[in-house]
Amino acid sequence: MKRILLFILPILIIIAVAFTIFGIVQVRYEEEKLMDDLKRKARAVAESVELSARYSLINNDLKSAKRLVESFQKRERMQGCVIYDKEGLILAITERISDWGQKEKTYIKEILNTQSARGAIEIFGDYSVYSYTLPVLDDENNILGVVEVIYDTSYLFTTLADLWRRISTTLIILISLIAITAVLIQRQIFILPVRRLTQWFSHFQRGEIDESHPIKEKGELGKLASEVEQVALSLRVARRTISDEASVRLQKEEVWTESKLRDLVRAKLGDNALFVVSNREPYMHVLDESTGVTKCIRPASGVVTAIHPVLCACGGTWIAHGSGNADKKFVNSKDKLGVPPKDNRYILKRAWLTKEEEDGYYYGFANEGLWPLCHNTHTRPIFRESDWQMYKKVNQKFADTLLEELPAKPPFIFIQDYHFTLLAKMIKEKRPDATIALFWHIPWPNPENFSICPYRQEILDGMLGCDLIGFHVQNHCNNFLDTANRLLESRVDTEKFSIIRFDKETFVRAFPISVDGHISEGSFKVEPIREIEKLKKEYDLKDKIVGLGVDRIDYTKGIIERVLAVDRFLEKYPEYKKKFVFIQLAAPSRTHIKRYHDLIGEIDELVEKKNWKYLDGDWKPIIYLKRHFSQDEIEPYYMLADLCIVSSLHDGMNLVAKEYVAAKKDLSGSLILSQFTGAARELTDAIQINPYSIEEFADSIKLALEMPSEEKEKRMENMRKIISENNVYRWAGNIITELTALKKV
Repeated sequence: MKRILLFILPILIIIAVAFTIFGIVQVRYEEEKLMDDLKRKARAVAESVELSARYSLINNDLKSAKRLVESFQKRERMQGCVIYDKEGLILAITERISDWGQKEKTYIKEILNTQSARGAIEIFGDYSVYSYTLPVLDDENNILGVVEVIYDTSYLFTTLADLWRRISTTLIILISLIAITAVLIQRQIFILPVRRLTQWFSHFQRGEIDESHPIKEKGELGKLASEVEQVALSLRVARRTISDEASVRLQKEEVWTESKLRDLVRAKLGDNALFVVSNREPYMHVLDESTGVTKCIRPASGVVTAIHPVLCACGGTWIAHGSGNADKKFVNSKDKLGVPPKDNRYILKRAWLTKEEEDGYYYGFANEGLWPLCHNTHTRPIFRESDWQMYKKVNQKFADTLLEELPAKPPFIFIQDYHFTLLAKMIKEKRPDATIALFWHIPWPNPENFSICPYRQEILDGMLGCDLIGFHVQNHCNNFLDTANRLLESRVDTEKFSIIRFDKETFVRAFPISVDGHISEGSFKVEPIREIEKLKKEYDLKDKIVGLGVDRIDYTKGIIERVLAVDRFLEKYPEYKKKFVFIQLAAPSRTHIKRYHDLIGEIDELVEKKNWKYLDGDWKPIIYLKRHFSQDEIEPYYMLADLCIVSSLHDGMNLVAKEYVAAKKDLSGSLILSQFTGAARELTDAIQINPYSIEEFADSIKLALEMPSEEKEKRMENMRKIISENNVYRWAGNIITELTALKKV
């Protein structure tokens, strides 16, 4: 469109200017012509009236004068006639212009004195008239009086306006015809050939067609088409070569790494496009209003922690809600950008939500409804019909956004979490050839708990639009199958572990999620070491035993229980006073929800109370840091901590536990882990606790601190081995392998 405008705009401007000049000249000529005609008519009428007026004035016949002026009452375009005596007083006037007599007319005296005729435009009320005034003389050329003929001039302006209208209409029609002709010509000679070439290039380089390009024209366009053909062929050959090489390397490597996952994707998925959909975006741009500086940050999210390295490894497109207050400034015309910012490895496409949509879909249904429903933390779920309608609307918005991006060839779509339970079905309705996997990052409740949800059937129907549904642990898979079996008309195949509904089969598998590791052996990075020394100095941690907690502020994370356990530990074992410091990194989230807002205040109050209780000089037992921390900022805390406490009351997996283990390359430190996390199934060498039992919890802190260093190292080594083998690349690789084994891709 921009090119078309640049092409035709100068032509249209020239035509418009020429027509405007022509119109002005034509209108002026017509105006002069009409005025000359009017003046001739007025003079002729005045001269014809002058003889009758002379008779009336000589004989002082007032009645004949009145009859004379009244004869003009019904004449078209002529307003009337006025007869004045030699003193300039009105003797007779046409009735319909009787108000004319009240008008001040200095020119009458001038005519009586000069005895010369006069014609001029005069204002009469709200409009203008043409007045022609003629002196009446006797035989000796003595003045007897004056005759004034008044004509309506409105028809002149109407005629000129009609002329302007015809000229303007002609100009608009001409411009429209030229514009349409230019668009059609450009479309025929440029747009359509380029579009055909673009479509051919897209299909050819993916291997969907083999014929030559469709451009037969010679010249510059033909040369361009030939060059594009060479590039497409080179890309196709290179992709095939890379895929073959990837298959060979895949057989050689044993440990799952970024490169092995990349090879798996190339070998198994080939040219299939990979799309990830989540609510949380991996990078967000936030404007600090106090400083005016925009920062690009990584949100605190287990989903981001897990999925980001996968897409860095194999590329693709990640579609997520653009929630940063400066996000719109950093996307292109298609709402996309390359990430990570300084090393673009994949595409992030941001979807925009209104405040009402975010309140209803995210804060309302997802986090006041589904979140507490799926977590056994005794928080009552809240379901509102308005939230549900907004949840459906946002799911459809994401479906439409995703469908715009899908290529012609069957794509692979990886949906994340409970925010998009309806998305798979919406996509399948338009693209049944798409392969869709959903990973549920939180626990799945038993059928009795899930039946509380008023929209349970729609949610299950939406999820069963997937080809594969993944959970962290087998127990969650069992709960999902039981839920579908009891709440839907479906058939559960316990051998294949699948659900069949309306001839559509969905497989359910356990895929314990993990982290990318920091597992590689070798020396520590210089930067974290410097940061550790900086932290020790800032918080006076020298010669102190340091405990650590890293969480979003959420009622499922057991932060209250953790603080109470630290308090009880210091009560039972006072010898650790002034020797032990617990650091809690807490990222506020979902603060619009009352339960979360109240929780922040509750934690603030509890921490302040416990610190006051043990206040002794500069030492306080709990350092509570409430803000967002990036992954790079957290790593020095992991390396510094002598023990890490993960006390979730209920958690799907909990990656903090695995991140802490991955960061302890020197095999130091202990992990205290809630038995109600998914991670507890794998990290059996952690000190496992029931976070509701504060006494047991406090004793576990003492056990972790006093455990012999040899046992600590052995436990940490075992846990690091598990994470090294079952890292995030293996998690993603298992999901992709499962799909290809099911012949869904």
